[in-house]
Amino acid sequence: MAKRLTFYILIGLVLGIVVGLVLNGLLDDGTPAAAARLKSIAGYFTIGTSVFLRLIKMIIAPLVFATLVSGIAQMGDTAALGRVGARAIGWFIGASLVSLSLGLVLVNLLRPGVGINLPLPPVTADAGVATAAFSLDKFITHIVPASMIEAMATNEILQIVVFSIFVGVAITAVGEKGQPLIRAVDGLVAVMLQITDYVMRVAPFAVFCAVTATLAERGAGVIGQLAYFMGSFYLALLVLWAVLLGLGFLVIGGRITDLVRYIREPLLVAFTTASSEAAYPRMLEALDRFGVPPRIASFVLPLGYSFNLDGSMIYMTFASLFIAQAYGIAIPLGTQIAMLLFLMISSKGIAGVPRASLVVIAAVLPVFDIPEAGLLLILAVDHFLDMGRTATNVVGNAVASAVVAKWEGGFDPREPVAIEPPHAPSGGPAPQAPDSLRQA
Repeated sequence: MAKRLTFYILIGLVLGIVVGLVLNGLLDDGTPAAAARLKSIAGYFTIGTSVFLRLIKMIIAPLVFATLVSGIAQMGDTAALGRVGARAIGWFIGASLVSLSLGLVLVNLLRPGVGINLPLPPVTADAGVATAAFSLDKFITHIVPASMIEAMATNEILQIVVFSIFVGVAITAVGEKGQPLIRAVDGLVAVMLQITDYVMRVAPFAVFCAVTATLAERGAGVIGQLAYFMGSFYLALLVLWAVLLGLGFLVIGGRITDLVRYIREPLLVAFTTASSEAAYPRMLEALDRFGVPPRIASFVLPLGYSFNLDGSMIYMTFASLFIAQAYGIAIPLGTQIAMLLFLMISSKGIAGVPRASLVVIAAVLPVFDIPEAGLLLILAVDHFLDMGRTATNVVGNAVASAVVAKWEGGFDPREPVAIEPPHAPSGGPAPQAPDSLRQA
């Protein structure tokens, strides 16, 4: 199933590019009426993408809760939980600093904003991105859920993680009395993975709709106008991939190349849909087949979705300084380092915020006297940039999970990269989850 799904997603991507460009070429004559017509057509295609993403959101909360509670119960003691958490957070902080620093260095070397000829908006213009200053008290209090039902209804991953930790630790503490709950949670994991299999069959169609809608409305011209900026940023992402995989190699050795093979499907899903949530269920399965123990992956991965967004980190420094270059604003090195640290802190308060990178950038620009309206330069191509940074987030979290697993005693036996689900006869039992996810 996995190999076929990857192939179908690639077909959806190619067909989306072709259909989107054809629609734009046939209907776009440069008039406002044509633009409105293309926007309307793109809206119809967006329905397919929206339905798929809503299906993904439907399964994220119960899947995170079930896998995390099951993983904590398998750890058996709170000391192991604290050790895994400390190692994961330590890696996340280091990876974030590396990503931000790399963005700062490469944007100064490549200088994509220098000499740009696009007309810049007035300094007083509003970029239309809602912003809010980082608030430590709001961030800390937001971590703790006031209601688990509300947290699951709004897909607040960090709040779900906190509640799941309490439940997992409590189940471990009550001992034998908690065994029925552990079996129930393991059953819920198997059910959610089966639902994931159903939902992912819609992914190729969703990818086709997403790409078609974007290119039909905007056309290829918008990419050409900022081609150097986009090319520079994707080069920066490739460098970051090399650094992250290199650091992973230092810890887990040559097995890092196998990790890339195992995560290629969730990586492709993340890139084509520009949604980390869409890749989450498949990431859990891929890491399990690779050999990361479920108790590690189910704990590290949800934390990584809030604290280890390496692609978003590098984008924040890269895009912020690109806008400054586009305006011709010279920023001293000391100020750039201060911006890096400011972004490091403020980015931790926006877990779960849509287009979080743009929100943080919009909040940071005025602090360093860079016109916020400069965001208008990159809004048109943000979707294409989001595809790359989302895929990079997946790579960063896969490496983090593998590294923590190595530090915690090593890996489980590997399973095949792609497993064909068993085809049960009519009325027979449904396919089961991988063995390691069904352990009590």
